[in-house]
Amino acid sequence: MNNDIQTALIVLVVGMITVFVILALVVLTGEILIRIVNRFFANPPSSQAHLSSADTNVATPLETRGIPKQTLAAIVSTVDIITEGKGKIKDIHTK
Repeated sequence: MNNDIQTALIVLVVGMITVFVILALVVLTGEILIRIVNRFFANPPSSQAHLSSADTNVATPLETRGIPKQTLAAIVSTVDIITEGKGKIKDIHTK
């Protein structure tokens, strides 16, 4: 019986180490792929001064839904900070 438990624990440890190594490889490969794509294929950041009203990250229909300007400004600034200026708000659903 002692031999069986020892064998089971060895199989358990080897399996867990294998899963950890494979998941680490997946994460590292994903990180490398993201860095390569961002370095070579990313759009250059545009200057905020040259944006027209059609290029802002908020579409005009959002302003006509009765959303208070302060709330809309908070949402826009939050999205801008989190996405580092790359995100655009397409729609806001209200209850």
